[in-house]
Amino acid sequence: MVMARKKATPAKAGFATIEIAIRNGIGILALNRPELHNAFNEAMIAELTEALLRLGADDGVRAIVLTGNGASFCAGADLNWMKRMTGYSRAENLADARALARMLKTLNDVPKPTIARIHGTAYGGGVGLAACCDIAIAAAEASFALSQAKLGLIPATISPYVIEAIGARQARRYFLTAERFEAAEAYRLGLVHDIVPILQLDDRINEVLGTLLLAGPNAQRECKTLIRAVARKPIDATIIAATVRHIAAVRASPEGKEGVAAFLAKRSPAWVPADLREPR
Repeated sequence: MVMARKKATPAKAGFATIEIAIRNGIGILALNRPELHNAFNEAMIAELTEALLRLGADDGVRAIVLTGNGASFCAGADLNWMKRMTGYSRAENLADARALARMLKTLNDVPKPTIARIHGTAYGGGVGLAACCDIAIAAAEASFALSQAKLGLIPATISPYVIEAIGARQARRYFLTAERFEAAEAYRLGLVHDIVPILQLDDRINEVLGTLLLAGPNAQRECKTLIRAVARKPIDATIIAATVRHIAAVRASPEGKEGVAAFLAKRSPAWVPADLREPR
């Protein structure tokens, strides 16, 4: 049970705004400002970027679960941070926005499967975090909002990921109204993949993690690369040639050869954890 609330191996101590643990090959990355509903500031943005790079490069980590301690997933930007930003120079504003954009891209591009575990509120940038993850699973009681316009702001740095998730037509409504919507609507929009009662949230995430661990880690990295290369591209000779080269390279890789050999021998591939392997 990966997501059960029990002791885990800490990946690194000393973070002020997040917690990291590694449990059974799964990196658990928890936003840890519960008194502020995990609203992020410049410190959390920097720490998230560092943690994602660290977990992404760790061969012992097969997948990453992004969650929030306390009552909420993430309430977006910290109001005190936003207040400080009103006094920034243009250069300081640009540097601050670049740091946020880098963190989001790091999450979007991390070479491991990522799951957003969403409960409570996911507002503003919290919606962006969910959209950057490969898989988003929400408690039925969760609520969402792209609330920036209510503050006279825009959801700029999160927009590429949110629009990719829900489409431009739905973004035109929810960016402009900044209205709150429930988990069922987030599911309808395509922002989340699954909704379950809060007491079943960790069980559902464990089920998905179990399926992720059966797939080849290199294949999963290459799948993420493939999606980025193919999405929104015309199906022409260039894209077809690229996919041909891609599958040929993966077939010839050690993992590709191991996977085919395991299938033909009716055994589990070497990457499958021992407790998930099928009996011979």
